[in-house]
Amino acid sequence: MSEFRYLDALESEAIQILRDGVAEAEHPVLLFSGGKDSTVLAHIALRAFYPSSPPLPLLHIDSTWEFRDVIDFRNRFAFENGFELVLHHNEDGLQQGLNPIEHGDLYTSMMRTEALKQALELGGYDVIFGGARRDEEATRAKERVVSLRNADHAWDPKNQRPEIWSNYNWRKKPGETLRVYPLSNWTEFDLWAYILSRRISLCPLYFSSPRPVVEVNDKLIVIDDAARAESLGLGTPQLEKVRFRSLGCWPVTAAVRSSADDLGTVVKETFSSSHSERSGRVSDTGSLERQKRQGYF
Repeated sequence: MSEFRYLDALESEAIQILRDGVAEAEHPVLLFSGGKDSTVLAHIALRAFYPSSPPLPLLHIDSTWEFRDVIDFRNRFAFENGFELVLHHNEDGLQQGLNPIEHGDLYTSMMRTEALKQALELGGYDVIFGGARRDEEATRAKERVVSLRNADHAWDPKNQRPEIWSNYNWRKKPGETLRVYPLSNWTEFDLWAYILSRRISLCPLYFSSPRPVVEVNDKLIVIDDAARAESLGLGTPQLEKVRFRSLGCWPVTAAVRSSADDLGTVVKETFSSSHSERSGRVSDTGSLERQKRQGYF
């Protein structure tokens, strides 16, 4: 019982943050990637405002190199749960033919950071909710729950408000926005325990299945688009039973060999792993703090 009371407390904290943020916002939005964190946060938003329809849309920044399963799951999730779904990609980056392998930081800046800033400007969004957690990565641990952004959507870690206990500062000047992280105090263990206890449906990529795989620098890359993979010189794939612990752009997100094909075995395997959940993010090799200072979520 104590474990479930602990999950209830985390859920209640997240619900209160969502309600307070929506009440303070003129145009709130929830970033949705189709990954487990944003899926959990969207489910909590449904609970926070039930029985009303969700009072904020889902915003997906489409890098144009998303897994097809992520796109299908995203569309189905939004439709089944009554969310408005807003999509955006950086047309300039698409026209330049940027890809995550050959263009690295430029790709991330154009197709993630700049695309997000474009979408926020177009939608006039002032309070932006996301599913990031402090335990994911050192830079994320510096974030406040309610994180101030300047008029250029940039983050200055030295210009953040103190948060004493659960007293959050929602004030912002004209042009400023707030990035809000209701799952900040959750760990990966908490997240999976919550998913298991609530029986939350996730993108199928989190579950083992035979998939076409090539090995690149000791990383297992699932070939999601054969034509694009050939243009990148990724080689001939072989079928292997793999799954993902974290989702990103498919050419730079590594899978793990696994036979865990249901929620229970996935949770058990995850908790026994000695590797971090983001170890498969090949694109994490750059400076996340630098990207966040420029506007990356």
